[in-house]
Amino acid sequence: MKKRVFSGIQPSGEMHLGNYLGAIKNWVEAQHDNENIFCIVDLHAITVPQDPTTLHRRTRDLAKIYLAAGLDPKRTAIFVQSHIKEHTELAWLFNCVTPLGWASRMTQYKEKSAEKKEQSSVGLLAYPMLMAADILLYQADGVPVGDDQKQHVELTRDIAEKFNREYAPVFKIPEPWIRGEGARIMALDEPTKKMSKSGGPSNAILLLDSPEVIKSRIMKATTDSGRDIKFEAERPGLYNLLTIYQLFSPAGTTQEQIEAHFVGQGYGTLKKELVELVIEGLRPLRENFNQLSADPCYVEDILKDGADRIRPIAETTYKAAKEAMGLG
Repeated sequence: MKKRVFSGIQPSGEMHLGNYLGAIKNWVEAQHDNENIFCIVDLHAITVPQDPTTLHRRTRDLAKIYLAAGLDPKRTAIFVQSHIKEHTELAWLFNCVTPLGWASRMTQYKEKSAEKKEQSSVGLLAYPMLMAADILLYQADGVPVGDDQKQHVELTRDIAEKFNREYAPVFKIPEPWIRGEGARIMALDEPTKKMSKSGGPSNAILLLDSPEVIKSRIMKATTDSGRDIKFEAERPGLYNLLTIYQLFSPAGTTQEQIEAHFVGQGYGTLKKELVELVIEGLRPLRENFNQLSADPCYVEDILKDGADRIRPIAETTYKAAKEAMGLG
């Protein structure tokens, strides 16, 4: 039997190259191998302030990006997190099961609340329990995540094991599926930091950027003072550009082949070739996105169908968890 996979992305900013290469592209390539559930986690987005109109638009735009990138709605359930109420209901049960110390140790909470701890929302602290509910509701086998989210999956496993031990064996224990190369695409201007939705204009390439903007950002990207074009982690700017180059190259292209291709060449040549690879690599996505934007009813139907297909799983799991705790 195929393994069930769950993952999701927040609609809290415009989607960039890191979202695509680190997550969506991998989902598309593996969608025939698994039973797929891919969510737009709008409830996670509101742990920090959001403009309601913008959040609603970005939620639909992200759904269009999922589809434009190649996710097949016949093989993949695509839905909006807030459309299935059991996410928040199970999250409350987990809030009451999870020790405060577990939640407060989470790296993302400590980073995001560091400057404005007194003003941070309770939702920011409770974020990992909602993420655990997202995953465990669907009895997922695997959760494709980047290194920075591995801690949340480990907490999810801890919560599931604690619940199963103290109440009843309700939840399957999921595994984090972490990709190797390209799992973290770094900022173009600060390659020691992850590419970010909240970074400045030189930080990221957005998936819907024009070819002119893509060219400008790549040509201005940080490299280093060396000469040889090689995959060396201690040269983060160059390493990041080469990683992007490899991920847009034909399948099976090795690091050794890329290094051999650029022997005797300079950074200018690398950047010019990378510009063409990225523009052409994203062209189908941009064209598909524009077509989907012309028919918003189609996207709404896909989201409704995705939620309707998987809601029975969520309802069954939540009912079992609630009864195990003596509720109802």
